[in-house]
Amino acid sequence: MMDFLDQLFFQYSQYSNIDISLEIIAVFFGFLSVWFSKNNNILVFPTGMINTSIFVYLLLKWSLLGDMIINAYYFIMSIYGWYFWLKGTNNTVSPISKVSNSDIRIVVLLFISSSVFVSLVYTFFDKWETIVSYIDILTTAIFFAAMWLMAKRKVESWIFWIVGNIISVPLYLHKGLAFTSIQYFIFTIIAIAGYIKWKELYNKQIQTA
Repeated sequence: MMDFLDQLFFQYSQYSNIDISLEIIAVFFGFLSVWFSKNNNILVFPTGMINTSIFVYLLLKWSLLGDMIINAYYFIMSIYGWYFWLKGTNNTVSPISKVSNSDIRIVVLLFISSSVFVSLVYTFFDKWETIVSYIDILTTAIFFAAMWLMAKRKVESWIFWIVGNIISVPLYLHKGLAFTSIQYFIFTIIAIAGYIKWKELYNKQIQTA
């Protein structure tokens, strides 16, 4: 067991204490953000903005460009989502809904455009190294779609979060970011619970409409 833990956290011997502390803080606020999201609480956005702003700095420093772009996008979409959730009258939160045909078209466009954009970034910075680069592009596209759908309060956003989180667990472990890998494992569990809860809330809205 100790050998496994030593191997799991060995990479941190190469990082500064400041960077390790920042990653832990970012992970903590990431947990808060996902928990607030599951519970349909608008605090998902300010906590998420703290999480993503720290990760933008760390991922840029560690040359993980696709991940950095995801987090920069999260930060921007958090501002939009914060506004959209409060767009109703008297600061009432906009209702949860399901995807429409127009939403599907936008998701497909986001998926393709984000994949192309991150591919161009990897090409420009000559970062095509292993299959990890391709997986990074895939998770970027999935999370782009997930964040937009969550900002629009769509039940299906959780399906994208679940898939992206599952892929990210071994991906971040391979990249040497054990704390972040553990974060995504817990995110997966919370995302499953979030999907179940949002479906229940949506069904209640339909019944009371």
